[in-house]
Amino acid sequence: MIWLSYVAGFLTLIGLGQAVYGSLLATRFAATRRPPPQQRTPVTVLKPLYGDEPLLEEALSSHCRQNDWPFQLVCGVQSPDDAALAVVQRVRDRFPDADIAVVVDPTDHGPNRKVGNLINMLPAAKHRLLAIADSDLHVAPGYLERIVTAIEAPGCGLVTTLYAGFPASRGLTGALGATAITHYFLPGALLARGMGRQDCLGATMALQRDTLARIGGLEALVTHLADDNALGRLVSGLGLSVRLADTIPSVTVPEIRIAALFRHELRWARTIRALEPAAFAASCLQYPLVWAALSLVFSGGAIWAVFLFLVAWLLRAMAAHRIDQALRPLLSGVAFPVSFWLLPLRELMSIVVMIASYGGDSVDWRGHTMLADGPVSPLQPVSTKPISPTPVPPAP
Repeated sequence: MIWLSYVAGFLTLIGLGQAVYGSLLATRFAATRRPPPQQRTPVTVLKPLYGDEPLLEEALSSHCRQNDWPFQLVCGVQSPDDAALAVVQRVRDRFPDADIAVVVDPTDHGPNRKVGNLINMLPAAKHRLLAIADSDLHVAPGYLERIVTAIEAPGCGLVTTLYAGFPASRGLTGALGATAITHYFLPGALLARGMGRQDCLGATMALQRDTLARIGGLEALVTHLADDNALGRLVSGLGLSVRLADTIPSVTVPEIRIAALFRHELRWARTIRALEPAAFAASCLQYPLVWAALSLVFSGGAIWAVFLFLVAWLLRAMAAHRIDQALRPLLSGVAFPVSFWLLPLRELMSIVVMIASYGGDSVDWRGHTMLADGPVSPLQPVSTKPISPTPVPPAP
């Protein structure tokens, strides 16, 4: 058992190294500001909606505060009874000068209903630069400017963004969900970038219409639960890069019950495990408090293991605090700092979710059961012809 405690202690040090380095990367990224774009390219933001989610009106309203940047917001639902329509109307009333279109179309194109919704919405898009943004995304006023700046870079085919977590409620569940996103996912994504990966992070996916046409359109994504991963790989297959815009939105953590948050995170975990099994297994190293606790148990409560656990807790909290300080100016009033006492519980829950992910391949997505994607490496671009302009119907 003592040798197991030493192994767990070594893994603790690896996890602490990742945490500290990840916080340094987040600080550096938050301080980066590329020169403004050469022209004010108009953007159509495609916003697939489903129901009146917590903080939906606040999230939609944030897209209408874009420093007079030329944009169109297209909101799509698949039922005329969808409660999101009333929210969109309130946003229209608050921002009467904003170009907001609404598409109601029940046409089902495949198992990924979000992508099916996007397919229905696309004919209403006026502009050739498209930004697909999740319904729960809260963005800063310079969000579209930063996207245009990134996509103007030579060889760029797709722009995505990091994102932080913002709980809809102030209870334990929301705090656990927000901390997982801000203090584990976000620095982990930057670490992956530093290792050469160019993952598409699905909260924002921006690309030109002709790039979308060259990969086969949105129809190429409709059979994939992880449509962001599929889109990123298809664009990379064209020899184009996937870049990060230097802006960090927040996403709503809507859950108020631990069971609901667990199901949500289990969906993420099973999807990632199906796509990247080796990287998913290795991600257990990012939980140093769990390894420190195991070292404490295996050593029988040895003094050195107690000291290791306390130091690990302190360093992990300092790394999280540094991320909070770096991101606060970018998050437009929706920053959520981590609690020192929350970190051990957060890491324990993350390990439990990882273990549970190996118990099956199905996931629950908004009331629908789907299989997690397998590897998408066989996907290839299906066309090299630029897309012709799409007729735009009158806005409703």
